Amino acid sequence: MTLLAVDALQTFYGKSHVLRDVSFTVPAGEITVLLGRNGAGKTTTLRSIMGLTPPRGGAVRFKDRDITGHAPHEIFHLGIGYVPEGRQIFPHLEVGENLRLAERRVDGDSSWTRERIFTYFPVLQERWRQRGRSLSGGEQQMLAIARALAGNPELLMLDEPSQGLAPRLVRELESLMIRLKAGGVTILLVEQNARMALGVCDQVLVLGKGAVVFAGPTAEFRRREAELKGRYLSV
Repeated sequence: MTLLAVDALQTFYGKSHVLRDVSFTVPAGEITVLLGRNGAGKTTTLRSIMGLTPPRGGAVRFKDRDITGHAPHEIFHLGIGYVPEGRQIFPHLEVGENLRLAERRVDGDSSWTRERIFTYFPVLQERWRQRGRSLSGGEQQMLAIARALAGNPELLMLDEPSQGLAPRLVRELESLMIRLKAGGVTILLVEQNARMALGVCDQVLVLGKGAVVFAGPTAEFRRREAELKGRYLSV
């Protein structure tokens, strides 16, 4: 089942044409990674889906509903969570306040209650009354992901979640994404750490100069890895 479908997106920053006919699908229950060099359009793709940088052409469909150009808060309430690059937590608010601001209640056993979030992020329960700015970088990343989960998303979009993390924390992040997938969350991941991303993903998308140059299962990417890395990923 396709959860998200992106069709021929055209996105601009001013006169700069960033995304050019970007099309792909995100299957429900899987982890899809979006790879590409800096400036290839990865973050812009997530921002276009989330309505933060509305596309000038093309369409975004979530659960067969056209959400193209909808306001970010509307897309959030439909069930898409977004963790931007750099975490962007509220540093002057307590951990609990960060989470409460993002809560969106849904019916059913799969909802991300506070108690369920603590099973994934026990350190946040310990830090409940601490301000966001007092957390370590890894704890801030945990808070950013937990805050997105508090909105009970069916699709979680993560932009460079391993950035600035120590190797041990990157391994913990890998385990977390696998657990989230097992818990019913579909993930669209933008990541510069290709080794980590390829270790957890089911599907790979590669962007080159604002266009999709590869889309397929991880096994197919592995067969063409040397070619694709040389042309589109290596610095």
